Amino acid sequence: MSKKPDPATKQPLKGIRVLVGRARHQAGALSAELRQRGADVIEIPFIEIRKPRSFQPLDAALKNLDTYDWLILTSVNGVEAMWDRMKKLRLPAIRTGLAPKGGRLRLAAIGPATKKAIEQQSGARVDIVPKEYVAESVVRSLKSKVKGKRVLLVRAKVARDVIPRELRKAGAHVDVVEAYETVVPRSSRTRLRAALKNPKRRPQAVTFTSSSTVRNFMDLLGARTEEIARGRGRSRHSGLDGILMASIGPVTSSTLREFGLSVNVAAKEFTIPGLVEAIVKAVEKSARR
Repeated sequence: MSKKPDPATKQPLKGIRVLVGRARHQAGALSAELRQRGADVIEIPFIEIRKPRSFQPLDAALKNLDTYDWLILTSVNGVEAMWDRMKKLRLPAIRTGLAPKGGRLRLAAIGPATKKAIEQQSGARVDIVPKEYVAESVVRSLKSKVKGKRVLLVRAKVARDVIPRELRKAGAHVDVVEAYETVVPRSSRTRLRAALKNPKRRPQAVTFTSSSTVRNFMDLLGARTEEIARGRGRSRHSGLDGILMASIGPVTSSTLREFGLSVNVAAKEFTIPGLVEAIVKAVEKSARR
């Protein structure tokens, strides 16, 4: 007679409170995976997505897509913002667009979530998804293919300049346009501080899915730029002691360290499932001690 599976193996995060700081409209996927594994999820957004102050640069680029050889998208937010704008402008689907000299416009996505969003929005085929879902890997995948080519990078207002800088070095003509901006949701300040102070609500782990979530988390806690620069980000917030800081990837991890925070959990695969799996392993390892 076969033994019944141990419920604990199906819900390894049972009794663990995890704080999810993704934007309100995006928290669902991460929260659902954590709850499926038994976690008690607290959702307090560290980030809010807003329209850019002006759509003029984006609109101009989208109206001239047929002049580009490559289109690079680095986030689901960028995909959604771009396609929403294309619909408003009544522009044809990307798969019908032509690149210079009659060639096809080619697409690059930073990771599987962005690729999936592109396919769902337009049905267009994504040509390149790098092995690692970070800007440096996008550059490695493209730098041998872009010499003399026109490249359009659609992204957030504030973002790292690795892709445009390195592709220009490789001989590409790169245009960067803003599709959205991320801001700190001030309404989260009181909720976050209250959760950290309340023993019944205090999380055992906090998830960070981008550098922006790290910066905004510290902003919500009242960290000052000059103190962070002196490496005092964490010492000023002893209330974070004992909480696992969970990072989705190396760029996010680097930002955590810049703020004086430890990286207790680091996803091996830089995706939401990869982050959840890393949290599960960290909790199981802690339980064995």
